[in-house]
Amino acid sequence: MAVLPRRRPRGPFDPEPQRIWPSLKPALTVMVASALTLVPIIASFPLLPPFGLLMLLAWRLAREEALPVWSPLLLGLFDDLLSGQPFGSAMLLWTLTFVAIDLFDTRLVARDFWQDWLIAGGGIAGVLIVSRLIAAPLGAHVDTLLLLQIAVSVMLYPVAALIVAWTDRERSPT
Repeated sequence: MAVLPRRRPRGPFDPEPQRIWPSLKPALTVMVASALTLVPIIASFPLLPPFGLLMLLAWRLAREEALPVWSPLLLGLFDDLLSGQPFGSAMLLWTLTFVAIDLFDTRLVARDFWQDWLIAGGGIAGVLIVSRLIAAPLGAHVDTLLLLQIAVSVMLYPVAALIVAWTDRERSPT
C-alpha cells in the first residue's frame, strides 16, 4: 500500500490556487455567441446581429481585465471561420475596436452604462459598415438593411451586457 504525501494546508498568506474556468469563460461565451450564426434561421431579411462581437464588446466594457489584449485576433479568427466573412476581416476590425475602446479608456475617468452602450454602438456600427465595404460591392443595394442590422445590434447590446453580468456573477463582490 502506497502512502500518499500529505498536502500542507494553505496558509493565510499563500496565494489562491489558479482556477481555469473563470479565465476561459469570457472567450467561451464569445465563441458560443459566434457559433449562433450556424443555427438555421429562415428569414426574408438578414437582420441577425453579430452576436460574437456583441459579447466581445460586453466583456470588454464590463470587465476590462477579463480578456487579454490579443484575444480579438483569435476570437475574430474563430468568427471568420464560422460566419463566412472574408478571412481576417473580424480579426482586423475586432482588434481595431479594442484599440479604440482602449483610447476611450485613457480619456474617460469613469463610465456608466449609457456611455458603455454608446461606445458599443459606435463599435458595432463601425465594424458592420466596414464589413459591408469589404464583403459587398459598392453598387449593392444593402444600405437600408445594414442600417436596420445596426439598429437591431445596438438595441441588443443591453441583453449581451446582462448575459455577461449573469455569467460573471461569482466574480462580482455582491
